[in-house]
Amino acid sequence: MIEPDLTQPIPEQIERVHFIGIGGSGMSGIAHMMLDAGLAVSGSDRSGSAAVDRLVERGARVAIGHDAANLPDEVDAVVVTSALWPDNPELVAARERGVPVLHRSQALHVLARGKRVVAVAGAHGKTTTTGMLVVGLHGLGIDASFVNGGVIAGLDASSGHGSSDAFVLEADESDGSFLLYDVAVALITNVDTDHLDHYGTPEAFDAAFAEFASRASEAVVISADDPGAQRVRARIRHDRVVTFGEAADADVRIVDIRVGASAAATVEIAGERFDVEVGVPGRHNAVNAVGALATLVAMGVAPVDGAHALAGFRGTGRRFELHGERRGVRVFDDYAHHPAEVDAALSAARTVIGDGRIIAIHQPHLYTRTRDMAGDFAAVYERVADHTVVLDVYGAREDPIPGVTGALVAERFQDDADVDYLPDWQQAAERAAELAREGDIIVTLSCGDVYRIIPQVLAALEEGDGS
Repeated sequence: MIEPDLTQPIPEQIERVHFIGIGGSGMSGIAHMMLDAGLAVSGSDRSGSAAVDRLVERGARVAIGHDAANLPDEVDAVVVTSALWPDNPELVAARERGVPVLHRSQALHVLARGKRVVAVAGAHGKTTTTGMLVVGLHGLGIDASFVNGGVIAGLDASSGHGSSDAFVLEADESDGSFLLYDVAVALITNVDTDHLDHYGTPEAFDAAFAEFASRASEAVVISADDPGAQRVRARIRHDRVVTFGEAADADVRIVDIRVGASAAATVEIAGERFDVEVGVPGRHNAVNAVGALATLVAMGVAPVDGAHALAGFRGTGRRFELHGERRGVRVFDDYAHHPAEVDAALSAARTVIGDGRIIAIHQPHLYTRTRDMAGDFAAVYERVADHTVVLDVYGAREDPIPGVTGALVAERFQDDADVDYLPDWQQAAERAAELAREGDIIVTLSCGDVYRIIPQVLAALEEGDGS
């Protein structure tokens, strides 16, 4: 992978921009924003997708496959992500020609110039909470611009160009690029040490979050319950910090949580109580909603108005997203790729399936994470799922590590009857379908490309008799 060069000067005037990897969730959102702004957009991706199709329909010129010839003769900047390999031919050509190469966070910085930026950071819950804030602001009549890591239900978009000065964005901590933005309000959902391939030490990881928060010009909103967030809280230098959670001293204190098909919480703010409810399941989403409410309050919104506006939230793409049902078995997809996220996603599933069982299909993400957390993944899946099918590792930006495969996770299960390691996707789909019976759910989990197995799962369910 490449390390982002955040010192690269950003051109004052950009009219033509080329994206390498334009179909990614974050990249496609930025590309849409630049189309909204009237820029000429081109790009490439390794394969076609619905995201690529939507961009082409809007006028972007997109090539499938990476080739130096894809780089236009006239281009003001090239946008990349950290997941890109240094020898990518379009990246090499851009550097040889002296074209400014901007990390996607720098492209976001261009779009957010002069805006009131609300940035959401955290180890888990960023995309969902960002979506909640966008829906909440729109419900309040504030036409906010936004860039999110997933499509927001009801808006059918992961990005949008608004008429107000508010700009909500999901801030990526994985490579330190979240430090680039000029943030007005910073929300930290939680801090769970990760991405040590970039930061080196847990202390450096915490320090980056503290710096992110301390730079906010208006306010910091942070969990009062999460241990990692509280470590960071002690390092934040800011005059206005708003805390939320069940802790007795939280500024927005959770009094009660109720979960089912939706998630709801009663909160106390300055001695008054308010109810907030969102149309997604899971205790974690009740907490995310309270974090969003605390952020709206920090922006000057009355709590009762903020709670009412958040009620319009119905979820984001790849967050416990239903893809179909065959012979009474529902098939979901979720972006969870860390043990804590898997725990939250599967625990939420438990609240909506009644007597049904959970068949999980786990695609490990990153070789380093698989190596370091195989036991943690196994423990969560064995505790919360009824059976787990493990695929091979989705390496993303990393080179393979000898001996690191999905087998590491499967081997850490206490009872090998609860798990299958099946790197062949067709075999994995058929095994999940074989196990499932009416009333069960099958859920794929990873931020890799595991969602692509879902058509095979649905087909296998159709062909099987469930016996």
